[in-house]
Amino acid sequence: MDLVASAAARFSPSVVVQDCRDAKDNKYLELALAAGAAAIVSSDNDLLVLDSWRGIRIVTPAQFLALDLA
Repeated sequence: MDLVASAAARFSPSVVVQDCRDAKDNKYLELALAAGAAAIVSSDNDLLVLDSWRGIRIVTPAQFLALDLA
């Protein structure tokens, strides 16, 4: 765990998002926005229906493996 913690990047979202139909999932959108993420990988339909959200892809694990985000 120490190895993971030492390599991890930390982000503090500064933008409040209320775009997801499940309010509990907005925190993932906020974090992705703050981190400048290219994609959110999820199996949650409440997030998946938002693909592509503010330029961030929201995909299933299988879809992510097929993407060329490099």
